This record gives sequence, structure tokens and C-alpha cells, in this order.
Amino acid sequence: MTKLLKSWISSANSPDTDFPLNNLPYGVFSVGNNDAHCGVAIGDMILDVTAAEETGVLTPADVPVLDVPFWNDFMDLGRDTWATFRSKLVNALRDGSSEQPKLEPFLVAQADVTMEMPFAVSEYTDFYAGMQHAKNMGDILRGSPDLPANWLHIPIGYNGRASTVVVSGTDIRRPLGQTKAPDSDAPVFGPSQRLDIELEMGAIVGTGSKMGQPITMDQAEGMIFGYVLLNDWSARDIQGWEYQPLGPFQGKAFGTSISPWIVTAAALEDFRTSTPPREKELLPYLIETKPGLFDISLEITLQPEEAATATTITKTNYNRTYYSAAQQLCHHAISGCEMNSGDLLGSGTISGPTRDEFGSLMELSWAGQKPFTLDTGETRSFIEDGDTLTLKGHAQGNGYRIGFGSCSGTILPAIDYET
Repeated sequence: MTKLLKSWISSANSPDTDFPLNNLPYGVFSVGNNDAHCGVAIGDMILDVTAAEETGVLTPADVPVLDVPFWNDFMDLGRDTWATFRSKLVNALRDGSSEQPKLEPFLVAQADVTMEMPFAVSEYTDFYAGMQHAKNMGDILRGSPDLPANWLHIPIGYNGRASTVVVSGTDIRRPLGQTKAPDSDAPVFGPSQRLDIELEMGAIVGTGSKMGQPITMDQAEGMIFGYVLLNDWSARDIQGWEYQPLGPFQGKAFGTSISPWIVTAAALEDFRTSTPPREKELLPYLIETKPGLFDISLEITLQPEEAATATTITKTNYNRTYYSAAQQLCHHAISGCEMNSGDLLGSGTISGPTRDEFGSLMELSWAGQKPFTLDTGETRSFIEDGDTLTLKGHAQGNGYRIGFGSCSGTILPAIDYET
């Protein structure tokens, strides 16, 4: 495994930073009322690559692609450009680089910025690729952990809402909708009482495909630009009433949070790991040609509004996922569905085999039957107003870590809506 790459930015050499030279994730930031710029995280600083491109100090392409507040134009240039620019950044930021005097004026402290959406989300598709989560939900909802007949053969997914994908730190309003109690004859309207999270990874499509043209697994691997932490907020009671026969709708449409830094596939290469053993043989088009998952430690914390500290309620790993992002992308396009630069693919809830690895409150509290206790002494079954939920994740290297920052959201009370 690669060792820590030393940088002339001293904070990037700490074993505890999420953003060593080995990482170099891409994001978008603003300072005060100034326009948002594209940036690269390095230690506790951000390299303003929009300004560096504008002055000709650091150019990723023959034409400007970082003069807009998103990375889509750069992503659309493809793998060769991604690799060349990453190599240019590593060499420029490496300890002893002659580029230091040129780049120092473009450094901004992370503590002084506001993070924005790192890319424009073209479409959003959420999958259901965590086996333990699927079994748990079957047990909770149907009394049986048996998987649906198709689950071991295809990555199951649904098309979500790109319009409500937001960056970490954005407050989420408790959704309104219809719910129906099991012993009631009719539904009622009001705020969700079973508000939940889903611990996921999000894969970002960098280069697209044409309508009518299926793709291979190798092509799918090459199309994925990078990854973010993803929290697909879920109103379980709204979802429970609406989801048959067509699946999730309003119970999922009100908000999805992502971390602000895109960790590139290249930065994660050393942490590749295979998907779990197949319980049913996959059809040939879905068979991996290289290990498709990554060894990424994940956790969830919950902090009540008045609490001084957060409680860690889950620790698990991305390697628990049954289908890789490349398998999900390949299956998505195999019918001829056009994929676009900026498409976001949610992995599905990631849960491990024990309760302390469950990736949703629905599982942690077993639908409210087994409330869990926070460090404050409070108990939770589902999210209460004022609660802040935070996802964190990193891949552990030899003396360094490839981190994602955090993915946080605070729940605000529902709108006072009169029918």
C-alpha cells in the first residue's frame, strides 16, 4: 500500500487529517458574499483551483472548466484528464515542489469558508444493495428475513429526486404526508412521526453514456468519478402507506444529504476489495472484472438539540454492500438508459450483521420496539426535532487516512400547514 505522500502544507502530513496529499478531494466553497469557487482540500486548507485556472497557474484543460461553481464540466472530460490533473496537483503540492510560491496565494483556510454543493446533480437513483438491511427490513415489515426473489440477481433501485439533494450542513424540514395506522380504516395527514436516516455511499458518474447504448462493467468502472457520503432521509410511516405497488415516493423525496468533498476513485484505488461471495450466480454482464468495493469505515452520530456532545450509534463498513457502484451503474444503463455526467447513485443502506452495525434507526430500534439509549441518557426510536445526524467515513492507509469530511443535517419542525 502507498505510504503517506509528504506535502509542503504541514497540516496535510498529520495522520489524523482527512485530507492528506494522497486524497485531494474536490469541492466547491464560498467566502463571505463572494462567488463560489472550485477547490481541492489539502490538510486544513483549500487550494482555490478556479482562481489558479483563471490566472493560468494551474490549468486542467485547454479551455476553462473550473470557472463555474461545480465540477461537472471537468468530470465530463473523462479519465485521462482526471488522471493528468491529479498528477499535476500531487506534484505541485508535494514537499519540495518548485510550484509552492506560485500556489501559496491560492490557499484558503477551511475554517473560513462555506461549503457548497460540489456538483450539479443531473439525476438521482437510490439502490437497495445492503443485504443485511434488506433482510432486517423484511423481518421488521413482513416477519421474514427472506429476500425478494429478484434481489440476489439484480441491483434493485428506484429513481429519486435530484432537486432535493443538498450539501452537508443544510437543515432538513420534517416532511408532511399521509400515514395510516395498521388498525385504522383511513389515512390521516400530518408530520411524519417515524423520521429516519439511511447510511449510504454515493457514487458520482463522471462521463455519461448514450440512450440506447448499454455499457460493460469495465466501462462502468471508468465512468465513476468519485464518491461521497450519502444520507437518504426517510419518513418510514409515509413510505409504509405509499410504497405498494410502485415503491418509495414522498417518503424519500423531501431530502438527501451528501458530504461536500468528492473523494475520487483514484484516491481510493489502494483500498479496493471484492463484493461478498455470491449466493446466486450473477448473469455475465454483472460479473466484476476487478474488485468493486472499498474498505471504508463508516459511522453515524446523533446529537440532540441541547446536548453538548454527539453519541456514536453505528459503526460499519462500505464493504458490507452486496453490489458495487459499477454493478449498479452497469445495470442502470444495460437497457439503454442514458447516463449523464453528474448522475448520483446511492448504494442503499449499509448494515452489518450485528445491531451496532445497523445503518438506520428503523433497524437500531427495530421499528420502535427496542429504543436505544444515547450518552445523554435520552432514548430514541426515530429522529426528534432538533436532532443532528452526522455520517463520517474514511479509508485507513499506512500512516494516513482518506477521509470524506462529514455529512450532517439537523431536523427542523414540520411546516404548520392547514388543510
